[in-house]
Amino acid sequence: MSAKDLLRDERWRALKEAGAARFPGVRGRIPNFVGAEAAADRLAETEVFRRARVLKSNPDSPQRPVRHRALKAGKTVIMAVPRLTERACFIRLDPAQLDDLWKASSIKGASRVGERIREDEVGRIDLIVTGCVGVGRDGARLGKGGGYSDLEYAILRELTLIDADTPIVSTVHPSQVLPAAAIPVEPHDISLDLVCTPRRTLRFERSLARPTGVDWGALPDEKIDAIPVLAERRRG
Repeated sequence: MSAKDLLRDERWRALKEAGAARFPGVRGRIPNFVGAEAAADRLAETEVFRRARVLKSNPDSPQRPVRHRALKAGKTVIMAVPRLTERACFIRLDPAQLDDLWKASSIKGASRVGERIREDEVGRIDLIVTGCVGVGRDGARLGKGGGYSDLEYAILRELTLIDADTPIVSTVHPSQVLPAAAIPVEPHDISLDLVCTPRRTLRFERSLARPTGVDWGALPDEKIDAIPVLAERRRG
């Protein structure tokens, strides 16, 4: 197992040992945790959340309360199609066009009622909400290993729909927080500015570089071929 794999295994185990694991389970996932709603409430009180008009969120269960609060506040929510498997690889949720905001905040609900759009139709994004398996006190992010959040960031960065100053935030359980320098950081990894646990808001100095575009050399051909937006961009 790689160093990151070992850290993931430790965080999933720590959540279970803390009695904080929640349906649909934690292993192999961005883990849903007890207290996700309270963490979302805390995030909704931050200035970066209140100020944002359009936010991009991961589709995972622990951040569903964040998406719901954003929609209730009248914000537009952008979600990626899981694994970017469709050419219209993002979903736009406009609360003014939705009848049931709670249903729309789920993965299945967003897929049913959201507007499918291409990456160049997303528009400017004010805030990024991402899911984490772990987060370091230096802002380093540990994902579940697929690399899709990093790819989505890289694509949107190339299109100048986000920039180096676009805040990146998350909600986590305290057992997911690790010391600074505990998480290995690679050039294609995104980092965090702020995370909320159910009882604390942690802010990080922005000391880690973020990718400015797609790191094509880090992607195997089969992954590029499986993601239509990447296959098309590589063809030019």
